[in-house]
Amino acid sequence: MTAIRLLLVDDDPLVRAGLSLMLGGADDIEIVGEAADGAEVEAAVDRTGPHVVLMDIRMPAVDGLTATERLRARPDAPQIVVLTTFHADEQVLRALRAGAAGFVLKDTPPAEILDAVRRVAAGDPVLSPVVTRQLVEHAVGNAADTRKARARERLAALNDREREVAVAVGRGLANAEIATALYMSVATVKTHVSRVLAKLDLNNRVQIALLAYDAGLVEEAGPGGHR
Repeated sequence: MTAIRLLLVDDDPLVRAGLSLMLGGADDIEIVGEAADGAEVEAAVDRTGPHVVLMDIRMPAVDGLTATERLRARPDAPQIVVLTTFHADEQVLRALRAGAAGFVLKDTPPAEILDAVRRVAAGDPVLSPVVTRQLVEHAVGNAADTRKARARERLAALNDREREVAVAVGRGLANAEIATALYMSVATVKTHVSRVLAKLDLNNRVQIALLAYDAGLVEEAGPGGHR
């Protein structure tokens, strides 16, 4: 089994040391490098070739948000898990919109941080529907109507089935759950998710979920999701 190559990014050396100690002991995790600021991230990625970057949001020179945006704009970018001290934070939401695959709180138990790294490395987002809703509600304001209109305009590129899948992703359903809810095979669900990502020029399922929330479709679909 190939170990997950992990890059740690945090301006606090004690935090980096703690994370390295916690995560480096796992058989399937290899800590390939560390960076103390967002300004160092791209060079560190080029040097170490990580699968996943554990990225602190608040750093003195270049913050984690900017570093995330820069990394995710590159071809073959590693997956990014954001480290934060707040559940609902505007910068976290912006990092997710930029392509981060999820976030974990700094006081999260080590086993859960390990699980987050493994899930992201496997292509699964680390974001619960409840937290997604908290983040989106935190970000609403004067731009909410404009964001909703833009989101709906983008989603208009999808056909009805793709739209249903996008709403189901927004509700936090896994592929098998979507298959059951929408009466299709898991393979077909995966195909639809891939098409949604391609049509909307998105990086991952988290961005699909955020777009569905922005458009107001998740609430409209209700608990069942399938109409």
